[in-house]
Amino acid sequence: MAAAAAAVAVAPKSAAFGGRIGSLNLSNSNSMSISGFRCEVERKWRSLSVEGGGGGGGRRRSRGGAVVKREVGLVKCTAEGIERGILRRRGKGEEEAGFVMPERVKVLGLLACVMCLCNADRVVMSVAIVPLAAKHGWSSSFLGIVQSSFLWGYIFSSVIGGALVDKYGGKRVIAWGVALWSLATLVTPWAANHSTTSLLAIRAFFGLAEGVALPSMNILLSRWFPCNERATAVGLSMGGFHLGNVVGLVLTPIVMSSVGLSGPFILFSSLGLLWLTMWTLRITNDPQESPSISNSELRLIQAGKSNAPPLKKGEFPPLRLLLSKMPTWAIIFANVTNNWGYFVLLSWMPVYFKTVFNVNLKQAAWFSAVPWGTMAFSGYVAGAASDYLIKEGHSLTFVRKVMQSIGFIGPGLALLSLNYAKTPVIASVTITIALSLSAFSQAGFLLNMQDIAPQYAGFLHGISNSAGTLAAIISTIGTGYFVQWLGSFQAFLTVTAGLYFVTAIFWNVYATGERVF
Repeated sequence: MAAAAAAVAVAPKSAAFGGRIGSLNLSNSNSMSISGFRCEVERKWRSLSVEGGGGGGGRRRSRGGAVVKREVGLVKCTAEGIERGILRRRGKGEEEAGFVMPERVKVLGLLACVMCLCNADRVVMSVAIVPLAAKHGWSSSFLGIVQSSFLWGYIFSSVIGGALVDKYGGKRVIAWGVALWSLATLVTPWAANHSTTSLLAIRAFFGLAEGVALPSMNILLSRWFPCNERATAVGLSMGGFHLGNVVGLVLTPIVMSSVGLSGPFILFSSLGLLWLTMWTLRITNDPQESPSISNSELRLIQAGKSNAPPLKKGEFPPLRLLLSKMPTWAIIFANVTNNWGYFVLLSWMPVYFKTVFNVNLKQAAWFSAVPWGTMAFSGYVAGAASDYLIKEGHSLTFVRKVMQSIGFIGPGLALLSLNYAKTPVIASVTITIALSLSAFSQAGFLLNMQDIAPQYAGFLHGISNSAGTLAAIISTIGTGYFVQWLGSFQAFLTVTAGLYFVTAIFWNVYATGERVF
């Protein structure tokens, strides 16, 4: 019986290579343990006898001429921690591969969803500010202040949130962030009706909560994905982030017209709380803590990720050491330039299309939304291209520099061309090109933090994001003053394009893909 049982344990392999399996009968759901194997057999096995080649249908004739009937069910064997399932159709002998979604794909899906909500909640104000300004009589310069108030809290939480993620992992930190920013989104209409001071305070609190999202995403993906899949994972997750712009810009005017000004704020805050319930029940900080991950997937992840240990309790990242190296400054300046251009386009596009081309609010939202949708796709293309180049043997330094150069030089040229757009369609196409190419930065500086400082990646992300947030505040407010002063967007778009070109040069001189810290 022991010999026969061992034969069952290796049956799939033996049949494939023309081996020989003896005969036995097993009842439903039997299990055994032989030489390190543990097998569970479901359904009934009758007079199983296979000789010579594998394959075949429900009936098979052995070399001796005997006809053998068989019913093959699901066999699960565990050997050296590896689980294998073989599922065959009854009576046909055809294999059906049972698909089980990898755990890292589930993590990526939920992160993409929350990044979509993160930006959708942020963009609601970019649309809602138009009727609010008409209601309260706000000037263009004050519109810039309201738009930037979100960044006042965001600038402080990036560093603190990044350090917390390094210590405690991304799961808990981003969960608290979602809970708090959903609450802030919910009460925003009340604050706007109460006073401008209340509105600015709530928007600052909203930014404080959202500041932990990107560092949490970056660290979680670095723990759940091997190096040669990480750029694609970041591209897909950031694709959700950019689609949040589309969702927010398109749904907000529709919901406002049918429900009222508070409608979109209630909708997106409810979706945030719904996401939170799924996140807390299904996801862990690290794949090693997951109760449902397979051993093969765990080994795949561990073979291709950084082994940097987490910070010890009470330990603070060495700020002076991080700032003493030029690759750190390359990341900081890249984040500054990326946020400068990103928030100019994010905050002002509906106003741009309305003032320059005199389109209505719904049309302005659609013209503003299309570029963000293409940015989501191009971010995935950038990630896939980056991973492909790494698999082909190109150095991380080369790949990061190529991706970041595309992400800066392309948008700079597109913004210069935007000054000559004469119709809203041409302007939308030009902005689409600018944002699509800027998405290549996700495979540049955004991944480079984990390359040079895996142990302090969250904190480094926070430092660079705070600098980028300060630049975003200046650019968001500055755009309003430029428009009020000169009556045109052209001058500020030219300044932004020049900043893209200068930072691209700095990046190619000082950036590296090698580990520095």
